[in-house]
Amino acid sequence: MTRNTVLNAPALKEAAAPLPLSLAGRSIVLVGLMGAGKTSIGRRLAARLGLPFRDADAEIELAAGCSIAEIFERYGEQEFRAGERRVINRLLAGEPLVLAAGGGAFMDPATRATIRREAVSVWLRCSLPTLLRRVAGRTHRPLLNDGDPEGVLARLMQVRHPVYAEADVIVDCGEETPEATTGHVWDALLAWRKPRRLAVTLASASYDVVVGSGLLHRAGALLAPVLPQKRAFVITDESVAALHLPALLDGLAATGFAATPITVPAGETSKRLDLFADLTDRLLEAGVERRTAVIALGGGVVGDLAGFVAATTLRGLPFVQVPTTLLAQVDSSVGGKTGINTRHGKNLLGAFHQPRMVIADTATLATLPPRELRAGYAEIAKAGLIGDAAFFAWCEANAPALLAGDEAVQADAVLRACAFKAQVVGGDEREERPSDGRALLNLGHTFGHALEAELGFGTILHGEAVAIGIGLAFRLSARLGLCATDDAERVVAHFDAAGLPAELPRLNRRLSAGRLIGHMRRDKKTRDGRLFLVLARGIGEAFTQADVAEDDVAALLRAEGCVA
Repeated sequence: MTRNTVLNAPALKEAAAPLPLSLAGRSIVLVGLMGAGKTSIGRRLAARLGLPFRDADAEIELAAGCSIAEIFERYGEQEFRAGERRVINRLLAGEPLVLAAGGGAFMDPATRATIRREAVSVWLRCSLPTLLRRVAGRTHRPLLNDGDPEGVLARLMQVRHPVYAEADVIVDCGEETPEATTGHVWDALLAWRKPRRLAVTLASASYDVVVGSGLLHRAGALLAPVLPQKRAFVITDESVAALHLPALLDGLAATGFAATPITVPAGETSKRLDLFADLTDRLLEAGVERRTAVIALGGGVVGDLAGFVAATTLRGLPFVQVPTTLLAQVDSSVGGKTGINTRHGKNLLGAFHQPRMVIADTATLATLPPRELRAGYAEIAKAGLIGDAAFFAWCEANAPALLAGDEAVQADAVLRACAFKAQVVGGDEREERPSDGRALLNLGHTFGHALEAELGFGTILHGEAVAIGIGLAFRLSARLGLCATDDAERVVAHFDAAGLPAELPRLNRRLSAGRLIGHMRRDKKTRDGRLFLVLARGIGEAFTQADVAEDDVAALLRAEGCVA
């Protein structure tokens, strides 16, 4: 469970369960408004965990030699916040502890970044009546001394709650005993799991791929640190909007994002010039600014289209990928390629535009039809076939569980495939190396794109076309004496076992070798009019070949059942 955990759990259990490994060695920081109970809950929680407890305000007073109220009066709030930042940095740099932070501490971006890096943050969320009852008449609260307590608290809630919502865990606190609230916090910590992150480092940009379950509900908390403005346009398609848009919008709104959804028709036909023009017009008419983000929620079609909109509008807007298909999570969302189709072929208009973050919520995979899940799996296996024979063996062993919906296996596969792609893209961001760079990621794609163009975009899924293309690439490699026939048959057999169409006869269509080669000539990877293909010397040993003879390709296609 990786979303902000909101629990109203049963009362305190007699015997506390051990904390999960995800919390081992980590401090816990309680945040919230004055009166939320951070100190009383923190002491009880620390006792349960066997950790020391510290109150940030008490530590500041000890260091300053005077009270918080006196610090405010003598030096002002700005100086107090600077001292608070230093104290919290010092405390979190030491051994794990439970820390009660002052109400304004989490509002400081630098302090918030330290807490995010060093600890698990817990927001004790209380209603206005509860807080008012707890703090009324307490003169040691400097922020309450200058006005009506109810008005002050209401204004603080309006400003601070969207920032508190960036906490890892949220616990609602009502009119209950501190022991009961401590039980709620305990259960929330037991349920919490830190999202897994993969860093993508490129010459032009660096960003994280965040993988976990329930991340749509955490979108605002994840994106607030990396986007320059809390305003965004969410581009999605009709099918995805019905399934996942409400969760994403709720996750964004929780941290104060103003998000405007724009829905396009589902399917490959949306990657067209007139729809691209319509989207850019809508953004411009809505007064988009250069700091306003475009968020792509959906599969590869939405990601490519929205990414091209982001790359070109005002010469480049901040962009976020929220892929909801397995194919998009492991392939198109990472690396910065964006584009649309033309009547001449696939992705012939586009740009490189890196996202600020990729949020891969594995819970969305449960909503995919089996065919879509299988199509995405082709790109996972492709990573092993290109350059990691051990990963392909892992795929052979784990594909049944992945395709059956095992979320842990799916998360592992997404991370491993993305890590491989990030490594390749990191060395060749714009596909400028002619032989051993990013071009290797096109294994099976020249054949696959030709099939998509011939059959009609959307008739065959991209992952299905890639699976057939990879099978053809390995069989061509075997025919040319570059790899063992057994390797080619192993690849085809694996895709077949995964339910993918790894051979042309599986399409039940009579195809023309000449027409397919014609499409391949128009592929954007063609060089000097000659076919440029990714071939293989074996499993995990892909390479590029810049002068593949058309006669050899035609002979293969005829052997696979095509007419001349």
